[in-house]
Amino acid sequence: MQKRTKALQIAAEVKRRVWERDNGYCVYCGNPSASPVAHYIARSQGGLGIEANILTLCQACHRRYDQSGERKKMRSFFREYLQSKYPEWNEEKLRYRRDDDAGQDHTRVRLHERDSE
Repeated sequence: MQKRTKALQIAAEVKRRVWERDNGYCVYCGNPSASPVAHYIARSQGGLGIEANILTLCQACHRRYDQSGERKKMRSFFREYLQSKYPEWNEEKLRYRRDDDAGQDHTRVRLHERDSE
């Protein structure tokens, strides 16, 4: 598997942490039938599979985010949400960069450690 492909995937542990962070609900509409599989920055744009880039969304909101004209409005909401969860949140740190290949495992990158761990 290529490093870029691996870096963009969402590991099971990341999904678990995002699910807990988001209390098991769609962060946009509150639907309990949701999954932590949405990238804030899309995989097609190099969005990493790390907690700070993943959101729990229901299928309807995920589809709206990916395929509708509401993306800009939703993205603004998600940006504020993620910034509230990660004080050091920075969009630039959410993208795969080829120059980072030297020894960095992006599936484990987190913007900050949780106090409870």
